[in-house]
Amino acid sequence: MALDAATRTETDSLGSLEIPADAYWGIHTARALENFPISMRPISVYRDLVNGLAMVKQASARANAEIGVLDVEKADLIDRAAQRVIDGEFHDQFVVGVVQGGAGTSTNMNANEVITNIALEMAGRAKGDYAFLSPIDHTNRSQSTNDVYPTAVKVGLSLDLKSLLEELDLLRQSFLSKAMEFHDILKIGRTQLQDAVPMTLGQEFHGFATTLGYDHQRLTENANLLFEINMGATAIGTGITTHPDYAAAVLGHLREITGLDLATADDLVEATSDTGSFMSFSSTLKRNAIKLSKIANDLRLLSSGPQAGLGEINLPARQAGSSIMPGKVNPVVPEVVNQVAFAVAGSDLTVTMAAEAGQLQLNAFEPIIAHSIFQSITWMRRAMRTFRVNCVDGITANRERLGAMVGSSVGVVTALTPFIGYAASAALAKTALLTHRSVGDLVVEAGLMSREDVDKQLSPARLSGLEAITRAIPVIQPAENLVEG
Repeated sequence: MALDAATRTETDSLGSLEIPADAYWGIHTARALENFPISMRPISVYRDLVNGLAMVKQASARANAEIGVLDVEKADLIDRAAQRVIDGEFHDQFVVGVVQGGAGTSTNMNANEVITNIALEMAGRAKGDYAFLSPIDHTNRSQSTNDVYPTAVKVGLSLDLKSLLEELDLLRQSFLSKAMEFHDILKIGRTQLQDAVPMTLGQEFHGFATTLGYDHQRLTENANLLFEINMGATAIGTGITTHPDYAAAVLGHLREITGLDLATADDLVEATSDTGSFMSFSSTLKRNAIKLSKIANDLRLLSSGPQAGLGEINLPARQAGSSIMPGKVNPVVPEVVNQVAFAVAGSDLTVTMAAEAGQLQLNAFEPIIAHSIFQSITWMRRAMRTFRVNCVDGITANRERLGAMVGSSVGVVTALTPFIGYAASAALAKTALLTHRSVGDLVVEAGLMSREDVDKQLSPARLSGLEAITRAIPVIQPAENLVEG
């Protein structure tokens, strides 16, 4: 009996505890709250993890009813209670910390208790009336944390990835739109931070869009690794306590509920201890994050200044940049993208170490794996959105500055090397740098090419490679006409 109306008494193998009367969680969750005040972040911060748990419980209830190991009435109550969680109700009751010992047992029990007490309430019974419907004997029937938790994590990550991919594609389209807007703006490309050859600003932004498109493909491919599940494995993969037909039945229901192309692992013992799919997926997230960071770095460089830097593009001014320097505006949005990338790289290392540390038939460190990957997806999704909305969409080009830099660059001489040869080009480049004269003028004065041919080869279309060279001009190298400065 409860000590007062504000609590109810629940008992486990360790003893009894008073649970808040209005809580849908129970004693196992209460012990986890005492034991793991670490992250101070409940599992409910990852909505799709909670949904993944509810989907596994719903599929199990249907499978257990189908194979006759659970009363149909009780299975239906669990099914309907789980659906309410999937629909977004009761997420605030998933309170255990994301970082926990026990290989995810606390998370599994939190789900069992919440769904059971929702079901009890729907049946007109009091919370904690586990004699009628038990979190372990009924809601957790045919299951173990060791197959429920990794399966729920994989389902949750697969659901969460959909929104990440949507943001990634929107960001790709944003860069593609800028590529079209800047298609005719010539600039000087750079290698090793030194002037190289001309290109268009549109080509540069198109490259950003293309690399994000490749990342979309890689993430989609690696997501398929998450579709292999170990439901039916129970404790270590031998399937102890399960009906022979359970694994196939729960797979069918889970596929229907999630809409994912899930499959039962061929070797459940191996699948219960292996975390390779998490490592591969995390690594692909890191790849995407690092490439986003590289793009952010490029935008910061291209917008640097604006007076004493490159100043080729303008990033939207989002906030005052200094408490001491009036008028200073910093590239704060690319900077936060950089920091998210650093965090994702760190999380990937955490996943790697946790995967390596698993022993024998179970990896006890899947909670930190799950937290690390869910956090990476969450932060990357948000970073991509703010990158797109608060930065990329508002970028403008400094056309006059870009034109002036192309006009004074000796890099354009590279376009003339097929016609005047490398040696003559190098000599004229040196002269142009010393005298600050136009390369084109020097080539014509040296009698190496006609003005008409120089202008043609130094046209924006030719310089950027948008128009291919269609005919050869005989190489002329009258060394005596070359000016050394």
